[in-house]
Amino acid sequence: MTILDISTEIANDARHVPLGLLDDEYGTILEMLGRVPSDVELAMYSVMWSEHCSYKSSRVHLGRLPTKAAHVLVGPGENAGVIDAGDNVAVALRIESHNHPSYIEPFQGAATGVGGILRDIFTMGARPIALMDPLFIGPLDDPHSRYILDGVVRGVGGYGNSVGVPTVGGQITFDPCYRGNPLVNVFCLGVLPVDRLVLGQASGVGNLCVLLGSRTGRDGIGGVSVLASAGFNDAEGETKRPSVQVGDPYEEKRLIEACLELLDAQLVVGIQDLGGAGLACATSETAARAGLGMDVDVQAVLRREPNMSAVEVMTSESQERMLAIIEPQSRDAVLEICKRWEIEASVIATVTGVDEEGVGHLRIVDGPNGAVLADVPAKSLADEAPLYHRPLAEPLDHRARLADRSVDGLTSPDYGEDLLAMVLDPAWIYSQYDHQLFVNTILGPGEADATLLRLAGPGVFTNGKALAMSADANPAWCAIDPRLGTAASVAESALNVCAVGATPKALVNCLNFGNPTHPEVMWQLSESIDGMAEACSALSIPVVGGNVSLYNESQGNDIDPTPTVAVIGLMDSIVRRPPARAWQSGDAIVLVGKRSSNVAGSRWAREVHGARNGALDPLDLVEHRQLCELISDLVRAEAADVVAPELVSGVHTIADGGIAVALAECSIAAQVGCVVDGLTDHRELFAESVSRVLLATARPDELIARCTQAGVLATVIGTAQGSRVVVSELLDVSLDALTSSFSDHIGRALGEVTSR
Repeated sequence: MTILDISTEIANDARHVPLGLLDDEYGTILEMLGRVPSDVELAMYSVMWSEHCSYKSSRVHLGRLPTKAAHVLVGPGENAGVIDAGDNVAVALRIESHNHPSYIEPFQGAATGVGGILRDIFTMGARPIALMDPLFIGPLDDPHSRYILDGVVRGVGGYGNSVGVPTVGGQITFDPCYRGNPLVNVFCLGVLPVDRLVLGQASGVGNLCVLLGSRTGRDGIGGVSVLASAGFNDAEGETKRPSVQVGDPYEEKRLIEACLELLDAQLVVGIQDLGGAGLACATSETAARAGLGMDVDVQAVLRREPNMSAVEVMTSESQERMLAIIEPQSRDAVLEICKRWEIEASVIATVTGVDEEGVGHLRIVDGPNGAVLADVPAKSLADEAPLYHRPLAEPLDHRARLADRSVDGLTSPDYGEDLLAMVLDPAWIYSQYDHQLFVNTILGPGEADATLLRLAGPGVFTNGKALAMSADANPAWCAIDPRLGTAASVAESALNVCAVGATPKALVNCLNFGNPTHPEVMWQLSESIDGMAEACSALSIPVVGGNVSLYNESQGNDIDPTPTVAVIGLMDSIVRRPPARAWQSGDAIVLVGKRSSNVAGSRWAREVHGARNGALDPLDLVEHRQLCELISDLVRAEAADVVAPELVSGVHTIADGGIAVALAECSIAAQVGCVVDGLTDHRELFAESVSRVLLATARPDELIARCTQAGVLATVIGTAQGSRVVVSELLDVSLDALTSSFSDHIGRALGEVTSR
């Protein structure tokens, strides 16, 4: 088409507007096809070129992340990242968001987020063994935020518990910026024999494509692909409610078992889950990855509702569905396995070759001999969405906020009351989840700074190895300085993994940001990615996958930048349970790492005083790596040695809430208080500078010598004893009061007090 024809068509045809396509994007489609697209073609471009599916605003920045390492088997671009854990065992990991659907319908939004991330994992041939759920919700004193939290937690627990995958950790952050746009991030980890690894490619001309699982319905049409590509106002909840998918965990469980049996029997050439954009995504992406085409018969798609149009069939985001590519001779065996697992299956497509120009086409037909409803290059849908270099602009007040040192003068009349208000146990959340399924959990939620699991599963055997995982984000840090805040979040997550004795091996990220058409938001995203790249490179942690969630805004207000990172680590041998947060009466309490009195970005400054300005402490990544290696070595020695007396009896990283909260949490876990005389500045109590750890030991001289040898500062600041938490002249709080406030915080807000 000529430029004049394209301009005329855009002016006369507004079909693209309600589908979320811009005029320029529609013009690109017209130019690419050389004709006016059909309704089916236009709908597929709409969902595939959405922000959620195409990463059109973020791809230009994501390429700066380090993704390679000798142990990385699969990096970004597939359904999940995969690393080699040795002993012919691989680990698959992925993190995703289901933010907008969870605001509209909290239970189903969160539940289907879990279902989708599980499919990402078993698509790779891995059995899912653990989930984590970082959650970011409005204030607990807001009734609607409490409603969202309750529904989200029940959704995660209801789906994960029913399908049989434990939820073993996560994070909870309450802040007003999430009042109209909560964030529900879900991380999943799975294990597999290396030889069962399979990719999402529709290879082999003449091979068949089998749709497995639930029937296709109208639930989820224009769902995550549309909702995650535009903000919304509070009043829009009801009108967008039909877009939220509906999950069935029991169907998902049968689907997991059927797919893993198909893979074990080597009956599958390639496999892909159906998530955002449904069949449009699964068919175009598998064909494009193989450089081939595909003919899809929409009449062969089993449906749960009558009179569905081809547009609805191709863009439905109905849950619990997989697309398997098989050789024709395997058809009967595949269908028999599906029947045995009570999974419906139908052959809906055939892999085709390329045209004379080497292009593979996705053709949608209405029955075996029916009309051609769509015929487009598969790569144009999967790989050729617009790539935007959106404007970046540092917020006008950013430099002034960094230079604001008013936080240095903050004081309180009662620091003990401040501490009581800040201690918060997410136990009510975790009580809704089963975290002991598979009986692999060594250190569960709330027991340590990271979750620790035996590296094991059906068909997977290792010689006493363990796997650590930690999900972290600190939006308050990132709101002040997105680059340094993100780097510090990576550093914190890595240190958490080391605090249970593991060595960090891989990271996945979920980048939750506001409206990308706002230059300040794109600046935040770019800065955050650079901070992540710097930290991951310095700590030798490859980024093996991730997700970008944009348009997190409501009423025109963007959320604080919230890059969530999940780090996993490996432990080569574990004989006994490593030390956790609890200490023993009489232990010396040792502060390891540099001291800090900077309260900028701290919970104390933000929650007690409403102060959100100031500059964060600089992060020395060389020193942080030394600290990580030291802590990992010390804790690993405790886990490996069954006879030697303990050098380290307790360990807790210092982050959210600073030393004050860390002391309280250790005291509560042990039900032994402490007397600390090595801190006299209230700011040092609440500062949240990273690269610091509390260690408890009965042999402080030996421990400090080990730290000095490693080039890490260490100071004895107090002793574990008694039934109160006493810090110099700053605070004196009873352990009973701390335990009560800690345990009942969330449950009381939601109307049910957690008993302990």
